[in-house]
Amino acid sequence: MSTPSQGDLAREFGPQLGTARLGVIGGSGLYAMDGLEEVRAIDVKTPFGNPSDALRLGRIGDLEVVFLARHGAHHSLTPTEVPYRANLWALRSLGVRWILSVSAVGSLQEGIRPLDMVVPDQFIDRTHQRPITMFGEGLVAHVTFADPFCPVLSRLLGDVAESLMPQGRSLHRGGTYLCMEGPAFSTRAESELYRSWGCSVIGMTNHTEARLARECEMAYTTLAMATDYDCWHQEHASVSVEMVIDNLRANASLAQDIIRMAAQRVAVHRPPSGAHHALRHALMTPMAAVPEATRRRVDLLTAPYWGSFSA
Repeated sequence: MSTPSQGDLAREFGPQLGTARLGVIGGSGLYAMDGLEEVRAIDVKTPFGNPSDALRLGRIGDLEVVFLARHGAHHSLTPTEVPYRANLWALRSLGVRWILSVSAVGSLQEGIRPLDMVVPDQFIDRTHQRPITMFGEGLVAHVTFADPFCPVLSRLLGDVAESLMPQGRSLHRGGTYLCMEGPAFSTRAESELYRSWGCSVIGMTNHTEARLARECEMAYTTLAMATDYDCWHQEHASVSVEMVIDNLRANASLAQDIIRMAAQRVAVHRPPSGAHHALRHALMTPMAAVPEATRRRVDLLTAPYWGSFSA
């Protein structure tokens, strides 16, 4: 199967993206988004329960932006408790087609120092207690996930971040994000194992989000903020909550600037992505064989291919 070019994607999906919105998911330390105008809170009810928090719809220039605090406004949800399916369904239901995710991570490599930032391009998933598909219950979908981050959106985010990094801090393009279950940090043996695999950073949330975002046909990328060296580094103290919080505060203003400028560029380019048609060849179960309740639950996602469900 051939991969569509950017020109092909622009011709097919460009018209649909003219009114699309940008989603911003804030992780630890980022519970609001600066620079949004005309902000209003929206409570979205989903077939998968309630999202982490009210979604905040605002505007940056000509682009409507929807912000969601991943762990809730008061950081009351563990990584396992985050209602990922509800969050992604809610964003898609509000017309979001691009997602910029901001996350705190530990560094697994000497060259990625605390306060550096990373735009990763791969995942290894080590979670084991989370739903990781919007489908099931009589409907099977197999999306392509070889490249889990949208390369176009990642390049845009990386260009912005690189232009804003202060002296002495670096932006790293590419690298593997190891997603662990949490909420406890790694053992030394685990940290050394992940380093031996060539992983760049370690976090607790983004793989689950990215996989569900792909099924929801939303382009996804991550700004990963390194707060520590996990526990592998012999010359640095093992990661602690105090260390993470201190470095999150140091990163918060820069992260806000990066996301705000990236949103401005999304507004200009409205980049089409292969993620925007991820379900085209992924729906394996014949429509007629899908139970009515399942059709109704995922109609938001399947309607472009099967038509809107009514029963």
